[in-house]
Amino acid sequence: MSASYERHGDVAVITLNNPPVNGLGYDTRKGLTDGIARAEDDAEVRAIVITGAGRAFSGGADIREFGSPKALQEPNLLSVIGRVENSAKPVVAAIHSVCMGGGLELALGCHYRVAAPGTQVALPEVKLGLVPGAGGTQRLPRAIGVETALNMIVSGEPVKSELLAAAPGQKLFDRIIDGELLPAAIAFAREVADVRPLPLVRHLKAEHANPDGYFQFARNTVGAVAKNFPAPAKCVDCVEAAVQKKFDDGMLFEREQFAALMMTPESKALRHAFFAERAASKIPDVPEDTAVRPIAKVAVIGAGTMGGGISMNFLNAGIPVTIIEMKQEALDRGIGVIRKNYEAQVKKGKLKQDKYEQRMALLSTTLSYDDIKDADLVIEAVFEDLGVKEQVFKTLDEVMKPGAILASNTSTLDVNKIAGFTRRPEDVVGMHFFSPANVMKLLEVIRGEKTAKDVLATVMQLAKKIKKTAVVSGVCDGFIGNRMLEQYSRQAGFLLEEGATPEQVDKAAERFGFAMGPFRVGDLAGNDVGWYIRKRRYQEKPHMRYSKTADLLCEMGRFGQKTGAGWYDYKPGKRDPIPSPLVNEMIEKHRAELGLQARRISDDEIVGRLVYALVNEGAKILEEGIAQRASDIDMVYLTGYGFPLFRGGPMCYADTVGLFNVVQAMKRFQKNPHDDAQFWEPAPLLARLAEEGKTFS
Repeated sequence: MSASYERHGDVAVITLNNPPVNGLGYDTRKGLTDGIARAEDDAEVRAIVITGAGRAFSGGADIREFGSPKALQEPNLLSVIGRVENSAKPVVAAIHSVCMGGGLELALGCHYRVAAPGTQVALPEVKLGLVPGAGGTQRLPRAIGVETALNMIVSGEPVKSELLAAAPGQKLFDRIIDGELLPAAIAFAREVADVRPLPLVRHLKAEHANPDGYFQFARNTVGAVAKNFPAPAKCVDCVEAAVQKKFDDGMLFEREQFAALMMTPESKALRHAFFAERAASKIPDVPEDTAVRPIAKVAVIGAGTMGGGISMNFLNAGIPVTIIEMKQEALDRGIGVIRKNYEAQVKKGKLKQDKYEQRMALLSTTLSYDDIKDADLVIEAVFEDLGVKEQVFKTLDEVMKPGAILASNTSTLDVNKIAGFTRRPEDVVGMHFFSPANVMKLLEVIRGEKTAKDVLATVMQLAKKIKKTAVVSGVCDGFIGNRMLEQYSRQAGFLLEEGATPEQVDKAAERFGFAMGPFRVGDLAGNDVGWYIRKRRYQEKPHMRYSKTADLLCEMGRFGQKTGAGWYDYKPGKRDPIPSPLVNEMIEKHRAELGLQARRISDDEIVGRLVYALVNEGAKILEEGIAQRASDIDMVYLTGYGFPLFRGGPMCYADTVGLFNVVQAMKRFQKNPHDDAQFWEPAPLLARLAEEGKTFS
């Protein structure tokens, strides 16, 4: 049973016990209601305390049941809360550590609530594209006031228990307990054992001095910041119902909104991303109890943009870092950038001065490999050239201690070749950070043919410590993200040759939901980076056709924002893209040389060709075993490439559209005489799933 029952004299204690966060699964719900019944039947019991074992009161719904019929199996959460409310004996929630979602809704159904300071309190359902579904939008405004409750519900962010307890007029917490929680909760239960009638949150009023004006303001605010997500606006509607409707009518309204949102593609996408992030950390042939190597000291080779950003991740996590460079000027420049980044955070109030100083104290620099020989992990972040990396790894092989992990931040190169430069290939792994490395969440972990399982387990655990979403990739040119991006970029180039402008392509992609279109991304990252990679591609893959527009742009010296001109023009000190007549003239001239007539291209075609290029290559990556699962590909694109979260990633989006429809669109693209007909041949996995009416998931 996932809920235990004990008697402490005249007080019954029911303890939720469903690790790791006491999710309210069927067994826990059943154990809880059975415990209430048992306490009511015992004449010697005067009051009941509900608490949680371990590190949480309750984190809410059991994610293992999420969206399944078992989540609704009686007693469902609504029935459990109703049973608690209707208990003939007072029920006290003893809240600690984590009280979120259904856990908070359960606590709100209790007659009294006592809490430990520091408890994280939240209704985070909006992050899954939902409203709270068990009375949270109706009870919380009654307990802490309409505005505070709406802010919590719309943001989904946790608030500390002591802050909520300090709010004037709040009825959420009856007492904050500084000492041991359970004995104090039992003592409190005895104090209130004979109080009648039993207080219920549902009997309180949710009131606001100016409801019409406030809710209109709330809708305008939510509409501006969450335009692609329906759930935040529905949260406003539900809290307004708490003010305007009787409690039972408000509950019914909340359930209707919850049920409707469950069916929206946005909620499905958010739930997909939620589970995908958890799945990404699991490697089928690496047991979860695999012993990991201790990482107490890290070294980073290179103090450039990537090296500095990578170093900051470890400094932020309290791990000492030594940066090595060839020249003192390069070191000084790199450290200056790190300082500037931290100082900007201090200025904005995001980082305290003492924390900044602590982090900088963990950073040391050197020009000698001898000074890093004792590091547990060394990450190479030098120029993306195999010859340069060969020199670095041969040196590391000579100087690093046995058991040190040797990682490369390569974005496209063969990790097996890099490992082959050493006599310890089992210690070599790819750790591909994304720029800016101190901001972007994604970490592609590249598993070489000989990478040891404990090395993988160590890197995956370390990724969590530095707050990255790690996704494992096999070895291929570009790994998951950049291999797919190449096909996306090729299509963008062909669209220019056929009649589109950079601005039209970017605007179509951004209307679809991308953070930035492909040409704005190129200007931000530096068009010379892609140029360098394409030159290598031309030698390695002479059969693959590319648009020459990007090469012509680079030949004009237009490398992007860093040169003040790329696909767009830029005013000094500003990042706003201004369409460039020079670039459009270059594209038109190139088009004429190809003998092409510009044609009108719809936004739908632009989006279809960009996104389905990703999907088709993703299907090949899956079939080759480069990615472990389709959801891993989605995590790469959601956390590293600006794919719209509300669409769930390219593979999830393809499932939503229907793979049959994706294949039909690709067949239409094949008929375009200028496009690459061979490319639009559906990948075997995609064709098979479409034929069988199945999905990637």
